[in-house]
Amino acid sequence: MVQKAVQLDGETFSCSICLNLLKVPVTIPCGHSYCLNCIKTHWDEEDGKKLHSCPQCRQTFTPRPALVKNTMLAELMEELKKHEVPVAPADHCYAGPEDVACDFCTGTKLKAVKSCLMCLVSYCEKHLQPHYDVAQLKKHKLVEPSKNLQENICPRHDEVMKMFCRTDQQCICYLCSVDEHKGHDTVSAAAERTERQRELEGSRQQIQQRIQDREKDLKVLQQEVEALNRSAEKTLEDSEKIFTELIRLIEKRRSEVKQKIRSQQETEVSRVKELQEKLEQVINELKRKDAELEQLSRTEDHNQFLHNYPSLSQLSESTDTSSVNIRPLRYFEDVTAAVSELRDQLQDILRQTWTNISSLVTQVDVLLLDPKAEPETNMDKHLIISDSSGCFTATSRTRTKDQSWILKYSCEITLDPNTANEYLLLSEGNRKVTVMSQKQSYSSHKDRFIHWYQVLSRESLTGRCYWEVEWRGTGVDIAVAYKNISRSGFGDECGFGYNDKSWALRCFQSNWKTKQFCFNNIKTPVSGPQSSRIGVYLDHRAGILSFYSVSETMTLFHRVQTTFTQPLHAGLYAGFEDGDTVKFCKLN
Repeated sequence: MVQKAVQLDGETFSCSICLNLLKVPVTIPCGHSYCLNCIKTHWDEEDGKKLHSCPQCRQTFTPRPALVKNTMLAELMEELKKHEVPVAPADHCYAGPEDVACDFCTGTKLKAVKSCLMCLVSYCEKHLQPHYDVAQLKKHKLVEPSKNLQENICPRHDEVMKMFCRTDQQCICYLCSVDEHKGHDTVSAAAERTERQRELEGSRQQIQQRIQDREKDLKVLQQEVEALNRSAEKTLEDSEKIFTELIRLIEKRRSEVKQKIRSQQETEVSRVKELQEKLEQVINELKRKDAELEQLSRTEDHNQFLHNYPSLSQLSESTDTSSVNIRPLRYFEDVTAAVSELRDQLQDILRQTWTNISSLVTQVDVLLLDPKAEPETNMDKHLIISDSSGCFTATSRTRTKDQSWILKYSCEITLDPNTANEYLLLSEGNRKVTVMSQKQSYSSHKDRFIHWYQVLSRESLTGRCYWEVEWRGTGVDIAVAYKNISRSGFGDECGFGYNDKSWALRCFQSNWKTKQFCFNNIKTPVSGPQSSRIGVYLDHRAGILSFYSVSETMTLFHRVQTTFTQPLHAGLYAGFEDGDTVKFCKLN
């Protein structure tokens, strides 16, 4: 009977849960058999339901049946194992060119699963089994398969290198320690490993701490990205609404102008047509009167002529109209001119506002760590505080001119003609100022500097900006100022650097040998080389304003650390003699 069972397919005696041959087979009340651990685990998961079922027929049992080993099936399983045909290893179990091969296998070698540091041999799973069963072999050190086991053998003495020479920082065998390494600081490789492991753990802790710190930074950056995206989407939505309102307002005004033009057109045309009708009536009346007079003139009877003449010769007042005088009107051309002026004003406003908007957009700068945030950054260690107002002077300030930095923050500045003093001539696309002896033909404007030879930029400045100014003549004030600086007075409230609304670097002709920085009428002497080209760096958010002498190198004249509460405008005081010039340079 056993022989017949042996001939059965192994699947007949497989557990339907694990799909392997039954291990410690048990039979439950419905007659199906399972591995003891398989059915026990299955019923453990069903304990919460208080019902225990057969995985195959789904019959339920209450209470949980006791599980007892089926001895007959167990004996049958042992016989099946004895007669089981050995299964050849799968192709992926054989060692390939890149694998570590078992040293004990003959013929085609299997992959090694472990290497023994005591035996210096690599074993497949089958040949490794004695290391798990034999007491002496259980003490051997097993590691992941290695091709470099021979590196553990001393090439001089052909012994396992179990020592470490700290003097020469190399692994050695015991014979080396009493031979060429005699007198050296030697320890066991295990002890050295313990020491290095301790150092390794310290390094790992540092690395893990850095990982944690960087992960925190990463989380912060992710939060910044999310906040940035939310802010951008909200701003886009709000901007779209605002622009829609502006478009709607312009459309409304366009419709109103169109309606008024059409209404006035209808009124005036109606008046002209009414007058035309009256004139046509007068012409008809005159033509009728002319016909009567012509007929009278042909009357041959003198008495009849004289009798009718008095009544026919009198002209009625309705026909005695004055001539129509057409005034030399331009009709609706003035309206076109007014609309064109509105367009020009809107363009100016939009151009200036766009500069503000654009600079505010580029001012959004999440990353604050910028090694080139300002040219003198690498010289901050040389800076000394010169006064309590936030002004700094440098004792070592020269560096090579950094073109990449200049291009990154450079901004194109033009001057606003509405702010220019009447003795200043603007040219070169409103980038150059020249002092003139005669007044220029500027229109009256509330933003114009009346008494000071000054002018402000059209653009307002926020964020990070850099520009350069070149001057010729008796002197120049290179400044930044709030838009609400006074314009019409003679006093300090209008002059750059004489009030709390402007900051100015004052440069004089070379033979005067002096420069000053002015703010709120406080003058700070500034040292440095004479220069006709001055660079200005502004970081509005950080409150930094810096002035440089510019040539092949850049030398820091002066640096201010303060708080700017409003957008700034670049300002120029062009000197006081006819022909003095100053201009904003184009940076390529």
